[in-house]
Amino acid sequence: MLARSRFEGVDLQPLIEGVYRTLENVGVLCENPALATALEAFGARVDPVRQRVRFPRELVAEFVASLSQGRTEPAPPTFPSPGLPSFGTQIAQIYYDWAAGERRNGNRRDQITAVKLGDVLHGPQGVGHCLVQTEVPDRMESLESALVLAEYAHRPQAPFAWYEEQVDYLLEMGEILGIPHWFTYGANCFAHPLRFDRVVADKFVRRIREGDAATLTAMPVAGMTTPVTLEGFVSVATAEFIAVWIAGRALNPTCGLGGSIWAATLDMASGEVSYSAFDAMSYGIACHEFIRRWTGMRVSVGGGEYCAAQEPGMAATLEKAHKAMTIAAFTGQHPSIGQGMLECGRTLCPVQLLVEHDFVEGVRHLARPIEPSTEAVGAEWIEYVQQGLEHNHLATPHTLAHFRSLWLPAYIDRKGWNGAASDRAMLDRAQGRVVELLAEYRQPEGREDQLARLREVVERARPQLVG
Repeated sequence: MLARSRFEGVDLQPLIEGVYRTLENVGVLCENPALATALEAFGARVDPVRQRVRFPRELVAEFVASLSQGRTEPAPPTFPSPGLPSFGTQIAQIYYDWAAGERRNGNRRDQITAVKLGDVLHGPQGVGHCLVQTEVPDRMESLESALVLAEYAHRPQAPFAWYEEQVDYLLEMGEILGIPHWFTYGANCFAHPLRFDRVVADKFVRRIREGDAATLTAMPVAGMTTPVTLEGFVSVATAEFIAVWIAGRALNPTCGLGGSIWAATLDMASGEVSYSAFDAMSYGIACHEFIRRWTGMRVSVGGGEYCAAQEPGMAATLEKAHKAMTIAAFTGQHPSIGQGMLECGRTLCPVQLLVEHDFVEGVRHLARPIEPSTEAVGAEWIEYVQQGLEHNHLATPHTLAHFRSLWLPAYIDRKGWNGAASDRAMLDRAQGRVVELLAEYRQPEGREDQLARLREVVERARPQLVG
């Protein structure tokens, strides 16, 4: 049943033919002239009026053949321990306030709250662009969020650049803070289906010319941006990966190649999109395996954080864990479990992040090393307890010294789920910790001059970016 065997004995040629036909007859929309010119020089056929680029079958076949088969490595015998959830670059659009029972569009006030929480929870790791300010013009959002990070985080992570035009301003702001290269492009997301629209293409061209790898974080939706069948999904999604990789090599012949597939399917009854349904995972895993077998490239399958759960709690946590562990079982690569998001990544919920922090602390026990020692074995206390007729290990000094080696969740009840009331009590405990974290927060000091200069950059950028 594993993906590595699901394609055994399957004729791949119809899928390959689907990729060839898609790239040769449909091609991609390309709204960046420099990229179109580079692709034409690489052997693609360009229609500058309609902004279409098509890839002849021979070009695609030759390119795929050139990909090193040695890139495919066997799955590791053990999985690395998953990272703890944090306030990083979630760029969520909605904030879920558990205490108020309210969802709100992302805004500066709630963004500041999230940054403060992250600063206390994992300050040495840094805090990132976890929530967006939907009340500001979109071309100013990165800069306004950069100001919040600079003012409230002791270690501000790089803000997310939505547009290529924002990058130079963010670089200048980083220089003022003494942080080189202070921005992130984040994921390189194709506009599905088969579109290098201007915003995506402009960033892609710049990052490849600056030495980045040609990667694609693909998020196709079966039945909407691809055919509804698994086979049609795989053909279109693979065509998009091949187009991105060819585009990268057309701009820089030595650039690296990679990507990830975040497959989604539609609920035909409601129209809702899910990245965690069984069929969605099946489509993503199949795409991963087909690309590996045909090209030798290993494309990872997206992690647990994009799940369809809409309310915080153990159901959402376990849905993410189920997705992450299914991906690990079928691909040999263990993704992250969660980052406090709901509704397929749209919503950031601090209490959910804390519950997932608890949960991942538990999962990390599966990756703990075995380190035998006389003290760890505790043979003298085994002899003391004997058959347990007079003593037990709970009362020994050995247990007192080592009980913290067990999983000690702060919010999750180890007795297990006991109905909606227990779930609410768990989330209320997490909310209590949110209040405590905010009370512990202390704002960075000594940045007044830097912040003044940063605001000058933002105001200078405003007429250029917004007009």
